[in-house]
Amino acid sequence: MATAKEIIEHMESLRNEEQRRILMRFFKTGKGEYGFGDEFLGLKVPQTRQVVKAVWKDLALSEVHELLMSQWHEVRLCGLLILVSKFQQNATKKLENDAQAIQKRDEILKMYLQYAERANNWDLVDLSAPYILGHWLLLPTNLNTQADVSDRNFKQQVMDNLAFSGNLWRERISMVCTLMTSNLGEPAWCWRYAEIHLPHPHDLMHKAVGWMLREMGKRVSMDLLRDFLQQHAPKMARTTLRYAIEKMSEEERKSWLKGGK
Repeated sequence: MATAKEIIEHMESLRNEEQRRILMRFFKTGKGEYGFGDEFLGLKVPQTRQVVKAVWKDLALSEVHELLMSQWHEVRLCGLLILVSKFQQNATKKLENDAQAIQKRDEILKMYLQYAERANNWDLVDLSAPYILGHWLLLPTNLNTQADVSDRNFKQQVMDNLAFSGNLWRERISMVCTLMTSNLGEPAWCWRYAEIHLPHPHDLMHKAVGWMLREMGKRVSMDLLRDFLQQHAPKMARTTLRYAIEKMSEEERKSWLKGGK
């Protein structure tokens, strides 16, 4: 059976100094930038995915902790993608209501939330949040122990804890996870957290909100997106608005931009 130590040693052996420098610049790791302090080995995402493919079935969930606590960006990504693979294994249509699968999904979700701040760059969030938290929102759970609170409201509490955390990466998780809920026909999650994050000061959140609104329109209803814009376009950051209307005709995009912030 694979261990976290073996995985880390293998990934460290693949270190590429030239690629590492490129990634350090691309992910804004300089002083004062959003990725300051992040360290890279210089692995490309397909390399990390190859590692995940080779080990995720054999690696115990308890071992993922060590990967998520690694100083290396790619090792943390590996840990997150292992969680994604394990979650999706237990989230098939056949297993949606299976008691053992529900327990395993809940365990993975709890670990994901516990280490959410270790997903401390936009790629780590974007490659994990929709496929763990986003999918969990639409599946049965046993984590709700509040007899007077519906599962839907309990899940909203979980989301609100992220959305109002004051941590950029937890906040981005609460927004980007709605890619999955919109994809599966539940746009209310995107609408709620887009409204919450509209005033956010960070450009990474402007992009995330616009991206998720665009996907809501694409995957659910363009008229629903237009309804949102009708209510909020004048107070939306320019970046958010541009991302949201990207799939519209040039004429309609110009019309929305005239009334934007």
